[in-house]
Amino acid sequence: MSTITAPRTPAGSKARGRAAGPSPESRRLTRSQRRAGWTLLAPSLAHMGLFVAAPVLMMLGFSFFRYDFLQAPQWIGLQNYATLLDDDRFRTALWNTVVYTVVVVPVGMGIALLIALALDQKIKLRGFFRTAYYLPHMTATVAIAVVWLWLLDPNLGAVNQFLALFGIARVNWLGSTQWSLPAIMVLGIWQGLGTKMVIYLAALQTVPRELKEAAQLDGANRLQVFRNVIWPSISSANLFVLVTSVIFSFQVFEQVYVMTQGGPINSTLVLTYDIYQNAFTRLKFGYACAESIVFLLIIGMVTAAVMLLNKGARRD
Repeated sequence: MSTITAPRTPAGSKARGRAAGPSPESRRLTRSQRRAGWTLLAPSLAHMGLFVAAPVLMMLGFSFFRYDFLQAPQWIGLQNYATLLDDDRFRTALWNTVVYTVVVVPVGMGIALLIALALDQKIKLRGFFRTAYYLPHMTATVAIAVVWLWLLDPNLGAVNQFLALFGIARVNWLGSTQWSLPAIMVLGIWQGLGTKMVIYLAALQTVPRELKEAAQLDGANRLQVFRNVIWPSISSANLFVLVTSVIFSFQVFEQVYVMTQGGPINSTLVLTYDIYQNAFTRLKFGYACAESIVFLLIIGMVTAAVMLLNKGARRD
């Protein structure tokens, strides 16, 4: 009785078949998808190139020139950068910006996280409170600064009127070298709460409820649940809030421009306002470009340091 056997295929032909790769039809599909992708990206890339990359490159080029808008640019090499290192105003502005960032970022993050934890519970008017806390972020900073000018007015301001009820003497919040920068900090913390709160709230809602319930069944209190379950689960959101908050705090400008103009006696002078004054008040455009380049490098280094510290903390 004879048996029928299937024809054998050489092993080499099988390997060649597997290594043949995708068919021409699939390759054509891939190329069409790539063209569609680049077509969709084209408007965004054009915007980034025209309004971000090109200005940065022009700013880098002008930083090597002496230029006052009135005469032709004059090449001076690295003189603007050398002058910047000896500029007391630049050092004061850098110090004030660092102090502002060191205070506003952690305090703002802590308060925003507490608000998010409260709004993550089942409370009455939860939607109203979420909207109310986010509303300052949607309001123009200039308008908010004007309102705060009235609130902090030394004579008729609501803040001093409230303090007077407790017998506290009036404070010249924006005219004092001692209180002007803290007043700007309070405004920065208050206005930035909405964005941080929304990000934290979204992260908290992704924490598995089963993990929290399991920790509670094991006898963990609220603080232990937060430290061992919630905090590790929102680490990505925490890093995002930290990096963006540092960048935004270094870019503080409108509050200083409207409320103090860098005074009194440069007590609220920050880097962005100093760049603005050098470029459009003193007409030292090349010098302002050099200061802007240094400003970008500082932001880049601070952001990189935060990322490295976070990576090291995760490894530990």
